[in-house]
Amino acid sequence: MFNDTFLRACRKQPTEYTPVWYMRQAGRYQPEYRAIRKQYSFFEMTQHPEICAKVTKLPVDQLGVDAAILFADIMTPLKAIGVNVEIQASIGPVIQPPIRSMEQVKLLGAFEPNRDVPFIKETIQQLIEQLEVPLIGFAGAPFTLASYLVEGGPSKNYYHTKAMMYRAPEAWSLLMEQLGDLCIDYLRYQIEAGVHAVQVFDSWVGTLSKEDYKSYVFPVMKRIFTELKKTNVPIIYFGLGIEHLLPLWNQLPIDVIGLDWRIPIARAREEYQITKAIQGNLDPAYLLAPWEKLQSKVAEIVSEGIKKPGYIFNLGHGIFPDCDVETLQKLTAYVHQITREN
Repeated sequence: MFNDTFLRACRKQPTEYTPVWYMRQAGRYQPEYRAIRKQYSFFEMTQHPEICAKVTKLPVDQLGVDAAILFADIMTPLKAIGVNVEIQASIGPVIQPPIRSMEQVKLLGAFEPNRDVPFIKETIQQLIEQLEVPLIGFAGAPFTLASYLVEGGPSKNYYHTKAMMYRAPEAWSLLMEQLGDLCIDYLRYQIEAGVHAVQVFDSWVGTLSKEDYKSYVFPVMKRIFTELKKTNVPIIYFGLGIEHLLPLWNQLPIDVIGLDWRIPIARAREEYQITKAIQGNLDPAYLLAPWEKLQSKVAEIVSEGIKKPGYIFNLGHGIFPDCDVETLQKLTAYVHQITREN
C-alpha cells in the first residue's frame, strides 16, 4: 500500500495526481504538537525517537499529504561539533559566541553521526515501519548554516557573513569545507537509515549575488550533490529569493528545485530553461486568505505546474503558527482533486 507518488514526481515519472507536502508541516499550528512541546524543549523532542516519530507522522495522518519530512532542525548536527546553540522562542537559533575567525573554525569538531545523533537513525527506522508514504530527510546547506554561525543568530543583512567571505577567504573556505563534509555525512546517514529522498535547505543564500554565490558557495554545493547523487535517492534544493541563482542551480546534479512564491513556475521553466522537477510554490500568507481566494491562487499555480512532468505542490516557505489544520486539509484534498481530473 506504499504511496510512491511523491518519489515518481521527483523523478519526472507519470503520476495519477500531483503529490503534496508542506515545509514545516509538523509544528506549532497543531494543537497536538503544542501539547507535546510544553513537556519538552525542541532538542529534547528530537532526541526521543518515539516522540519525534509521532510528531513527524502526525501531519501525514491529519492532512493526507504524500510525504513525511523528518522532524528535526538544521541546527541538530551543529550541537554535536561543539556549537553552543539554543532555539529561542520568537527568535530562532541563537549561537554564542559567533564564529568569525580561522581559530574558531579550526576548533569545530568532527561530525560522527553514529556517535553524535544516533536518535536520528532510531527515529527514521521507526518511521519506515509506520509510514505508508515516503520519508524525506534533510540538512541545512553550508551557507545557511554558516550565516547562523557567523551572525550569532537570524539576520536581516548578513553583513558579518559577507565580511568573513571577503576579509577572511581562507577561514570561509575551511568553514565551507567542514560544513560540506557535515552535510554529506549527515544526509548519507539518514539515507542509510532509510529515508527515501533528501532536501537541502539553503534558505538565506538568495542574499548573495550570483557572482558571490558562484565564487564562495557553488563549489561546495556541487561537491555535496555529486556525492549524494551516488545514493540514487531524489535530491531537492530549496532557497528563498534565488531567481538570479537558477542558471547555476540548473547545473547542479539535483532532481528537484524548490521555488519560493516570488518565481512563477512558467518563468523558471521558460526563461531559465529549468528542466528539473519543480516543487512549490504557494505564498504561505495565502493560507490566511478567504477560501475562494486561496482556491483561485492554488488553481493558477497547479495549472502551470502540471504542464510538464515532475511537479510537487508545496508552499514557497514553511507553515507558520497562525495557520489552521482545517485549511491545510482542505487544500491538500483540493490539489489532489483538481489534478486527478486533468
